[in-house]
Amino acid sequence: MTTMAMNSQAHVEMMDSCSAHNYHPLPVVIAEADGVWVTDVDGKRYMDFLAAYSAVNFGHSHAGLLEITQQQLKRVTLTSRAFLNDQLSPFCKELADLCGMEMVLAMNTGAEGVETAIKTARRWGYRVKGVPANQAKILVCDQNFHGRTTTIISFSTDECAREDFGPYTPGFEVIPYGDAEALSKAIDDNTVAFLMEPIQGEAGIIVPPDGYLKQVRQICSDRKVLFIADEIQSGLGRTGYTFACDCEGVKPDLYVLGKALGGGIMPISAVASSKDILGVFTPGSHGSTFGGNPLACAIARKVIEMLDQGDIQRHTREMGDYLFKRLRSFDWPNVTMIRGRGLWAGIELDREKAGKAKPFCERLMHEGLLCKDTHEYSIRLAPPLVISKDELDWAIDKLDKVLR
Repeated sequence: MTTMAMNSQAHVEMMDSCSAHNYHPLPVVIAEADGVWVTDVDGKRYMDFLAAYSAVNFGHSHAGLLEITQQQLKRVTLTSRAFLNDQLSPFCKELADLCGMEMVLAMNTGAEGVETAIKTARRWGYRVKGVPANQAKILVCDQNFHGRTTTIISFSTDECAREDFGPYTPGFEVIPYGDAEALSKAIDDNTVAFLMEPIQGEAGIIVPPDGYLKQVRQICSDRKVLFIADEIQSGLGRTGYTFACDCEGVKPDLYVLGKALGGGIMPISAVASSKDILGVFTPGSHGSTFGGNPLACAIARKVIEMLDQGDIQRHTREMGDYLFKRLRSFDWPNVTMIRGRGLWAGIELDREKAGKAKPFCERLMHEGLLCKDTHEYSIRLAPPLVISKDELDWAIDKLDKVLR
């Protein structure tokens, strides 16, 4: 049996037997995609309301991104960093300008971007701030999600991500999310950075209290601590702004970016900061064979160009306002809270009345709407940002049918 002839059930059975069970996906096997729509191997059509955790912000099979990809595929795809390529330096300049920064360090995945930010902060702490060797401390938040490498899960509060993966990497302290006073109290002479998500995605689209990001910016500036904003999911248009930090008009010391930067086609991540901070790296101190490869950089440059125009941000704000207006108009007995910003929403279920979120996501799948549960009792919604009002209405009607 060839893969082209396999139906959904055959694919599910093959995955169960041949793939490590590090995910528990819904039993839908996608074969084609366009815009906000995907089609499975059996020919059934669904609306994608997850957008690969914001990696597909600009929709599936975006014509402009596909054109750039095809052009670059015919030229050169990989050189390694042993040589320069003609896409890397323009990418770094254009992304730095988009971020209002001076310098960029390109990697591949979001977790690599976070690891890069951690290494940056530690070396900056030793070489610039004067922290004693091996004593640097980085503050993080409870319910954080920054990836699943050994270092990152060492400061996770999700036991599913941590269990049986110790011993854990030291040098981190967990504080409550959204609590500026807790941040101020936790900072000591060895604190080099505060790493946080401006909106916590994996935790259920948790939006911090109004003014929190401004308080964080002020505290970090006053105490000479680097403010690191993990905008891997929240950035690049998802909230209706280029970055979620823009919602409060603040700029961190480092942005960590990924997911949508690759247009849903190629993985690429980056840390953007000032020369004083990223300048701590020297040849051989950090690197990646595929980091900054010309194919990914060419695609990312097109993403940056689209974000520079601002149309996608405006559309997201308009559609986001409409989404939340409609979601909050329903009197769903199973729902206790609806939160989020832009085209990013978390629907919190009543634990006693509704139970866990996964069965609701399964029912939505049968209705043709694909979304994902998180933290057991939340349904997260993150459609491609190119979604139309009619498509949004269709999805909301499906949500109403299942949740009422």
